[in-house]
Amino acid sequence: MFRRLLDAPYLMLTLAPLFWSGNIVLGRYVAGQVPPMALAWVRWVLAFLILLPFTWRHLRADWPVIRTHMGVLTLLSLSGITLYNTLYYWALQYSPALNGLLMTSTAPLLIAGWAFLLLGERLSLGQAGGIGLSLAGVLVILCRGDLGVLANIDFNIGDVLFLTAVLLYALYSALLARRPTMSRYGFLAFSLGWGGAMLTPAFIWERISGPPLHFDLLTLASFAYVAVFASVLAYLFFNRGVELVGPNRAAPFFHLMPVFGSALAILFLGETPHLYHAVGYALVLGGVVTATLFGRRAALSRARSS
Repeated sequence: MFRRLLDAPYLMLTLAPLFWSGNIVLGRYVAGQVPPMALAWVRWVLAFLILLPFTWRHLRADWPVIRTHMGVLTLLSLSGITLYNTLYYWALQYSPALNGLLMTSTAPLLIAGWAFLLLGERLSLGQAGGIGLSLAGVLVILCRGDLGVLANIDFNIGDVLFLTAVLLYALYSALLARRPTMSRYGFLAFSLGWGGAMLTPAFIWERISGPPLHFDLLTLASFAYVAVFASVLAYLFFNRGVELVGPNRAAPFFHLMPVFGSALAILFLGETPHLYHAVGYALVLGGVVTATLFGRRAALSRARSS
């Protein structure tokens, strides 16, 4: 069954934002209890240790490829693992969820920009329309149906960190098309392990000079969630989805994160659903479907012409 799931790109590209949305909600919830560097470092190291027994043979077989392509693999690990989530956890110390979700909604546009700069890929008119439609849905949800809310957002250092994090993850998403030929399991294990290793100096510095780390059931449960769901499964699903459909067709699925985030807030924080939630959900899903359908047609047209 799991193998069948790995051949279902759009289901995987839906589950990954769901798991990442839970990660953001959890990161905000434990912001005063678990320092950002500690949460990020434990996330990657624990995820790597979970994967290692199942991926050791893949890592050993892929080691010649890893040595040959260490530069691009380091850039992928640095942008998508070491820096992205650490900056996001750090930003959650300063900024509310509204600001972070708004920054996350720019990911498809940034991925398209990186894909154009690095890969020469152009968006089709339908794909651009799908991104615009889903972005409109995100804004409806974030602004609670009142676009005037945008004029009152107070940007601070956390917002700059959010935007920097999303810019780096967009670079990672576009660069996935340039990853060397190696097993998906070896790539994931190496990315998590190397990303965690590069974060170790910052983790040590935080433990020496930063706030204390409180160990209790909430902390342990948080570590388990971010390692298993937000790391191992989410990255495996997202990387495989991009591998199957490409970065531009995968990009609109980032707009599901604000949708899932608001739904999680309704379920677990007791927030009341409103009409603008339904309107926003419809626009986001419509944008994802539009970009997906036009992406398929564009790919078929290129295949027939070649």
